[in-house]
Amino acid sequence: MSRHLEREIEKLKKKILALSAVVEESVRLSIRAIAERDTPLAARVVKTDAEIDETEVDVEEECLKILALHQPVAVDLRFLVAVLKINNDLERIGDMAVNIAERAVFLNAQQKIAFPFNLHEMADKAQTMLRRSLDALVNHDAAVAKDVCAADDEVDALYVAMYELVRDGVREQPEHIDSLLNMLSVARALERIADHATNIAEDVIYMIEGEIVRHGVKDFKVPAGPQAGDVAQTTAK
Repeated sequence: MSRHLEREIEKLKKKILALSAVVEESVRLSIRAIAERDTPLAARVVKTDAEIDETEVDVEEECLKILALHQPVAVDLRFLVAVLKINNDLERIGDMAVNIAERAVFLNAQQKIAFPFNLHEMADKAQTMLRRSLDALVNHDAAVAKDVCAADDEVDALYVAMYELVRDGVREQPEHIDSLLNMLSVARALERIADHATNIAEDVIYMIEGEIVRHGVKDFKVPAGPQAGDVAQTTAK
């Protein structure tokens, strides 16, 4: 790797890690806004979304510039392909945090209702998956990334349980239908955050091992030679 390419990649790493930190904080604050019925905090999350969008575009432009100017191969190419995809997932997670914050604004203005489902468990699991997927990215840890992928089924099961409880709640408490549907929307956003965390973990595995693990495809590796660019482009999400 040339020194100039090495500097460009290091700069890109700093940008994607900075975006990761902002997105993770937005998710944490949006959930806190629900738990503590804190509307100003929810508004703060919504306001942060513009910063996330701007950084996402900046990271994408940096990736494309490096690809065009340096034509990297092998490990460097896998890193850039992974960052492009992770960048998109982080932006979508930021959108989900805004979705939760907007639901918080509505719910905080309504009467608090008794509801048997505890969103905290689902929120904790989704946040843990996100944090660990980002840890795997920072530490280049494929084992942690694989653990994140395995945890997605737990969040999916919690969402199904939430859906069934909301369905029953609408029948039993029709006067609270708007609040119940907004709570279901929060659960759906958490489930999507877990899905995007899984995507990040899969891309970390690809970045480290050159192995594509999504959709059950687990035995294809990108060649290490100059032709890697062509293969990576055809296998990108």
